Formats: sequence, structure tokens, C-alpha cells
Amino acid sequence: MSASEERVARDPEASVPQEGGELERVRRALAEAQQQAAGLKDQYLRSVAELENVRKRAQREVENASRYGLEKFAAELLPVKDSLDLAVDNAARADAKSLIAGQQATQQLITRAFDKLNIRTLDPVGEPFDPARHEAVAAQDSATAEPNSVLQVVQRGYELNGRLLRPARVIVARGPSAVSPD
Repeated sequence: MSASEERVARDPEASVPQEGGELERVRRALAEAQQQAAGLKDQYLRSVAELENVRKRAQREVENASRYGLEKFAAELLPVKDSLDLAVDNAARADAKSLIAGQQATQQLITRAFDKLNIRTLDPVGEPFDPARHEAVAAQDSATAEPNSVLQVVQRGYELNGRLLRPARVIVARGPSAVSPD
């Protein structure tokens, strides 16, 4: 076996003529492509893992929101409950003035809690009747109020962040009767 045949037997690529380092350039390109493919695979696996982490975190947050969503609301109501408990405990030995003062203090506590929680009271006296926000319980003749306006609020309504919790129950004004008493 000649020296060139022996070289070809050890390295089959040795038989391929190397035209201006063409083979070396192809090898470098292959190595770069393999390195890039490995990097992209790593990046893909990291992205999949990150997406799974985000999904799990979102699921935990939804579960916690469902489990503890009322925590802020409950914390705001605790002082109101304390005030009512105190009023009931002291009702037998308190006079009317102190009971009224206690009720006003409790009312202020609940009003502050509602403000913090963005609960707004609907008290629509004089406003046009709106069936989306008001519930008419009666209609009454009125010579002074605009027809189809809220004449009186029977029970206030409430909104939470602009969303209706309970409509205001109202008495709606009708125009003066067409029939005059004789």
C-alpha cells in the first residue's frame, strides 16, 4: 500500500481534494450550525419551562384570589362589627343620646369602609328614572317634580367600581293628574 492509499484509509476525507480550504470552511459552517442549533434548543427548552412557570403562577394567583379575595373587604368591616358589638353590649345601660352617637359613629365607619372599597351610594332624588340603575316600586303624582324623575328613594342603591351591586328602589314622579277633583 502506498503512502497516499494509507492516508486515504485512515482519513477518507483525505481523498477529497481541498480546493482553497473549501472542506475546512464547510466543517466550520457545520460546527457553527450545530452550535447555533444547540443554542436554539436550549432557548426553546428555557422558554417552555418559563411558560410552564407562568401558567402555574397564574393558576396559584387565581386560586388565591378566589380563596382570599374578600380579605380586604372583611378587614374593612371588622371595625364596624366591633362598633355594633359594643353598642349591643352597652345598650341596656346607655341613654338615647349615647346610642344615637354610637350609631352615627358606626355609620361613619361603614361609610369610610365603602369609600376605601370604591362602593358608591346611589341616592338619585331628582334625577331622571333609569331602569338600569333604579327599581321603581311606585309612581306618584307630583305637581313640582319632572314626570318620570325620581321623587323619593325608598332604599339606596350601590355600585362597586361603576358596576351595579343593587339598584336604588325609588318612587317615580308622574305628571299632575289630568282629572281635576270636582
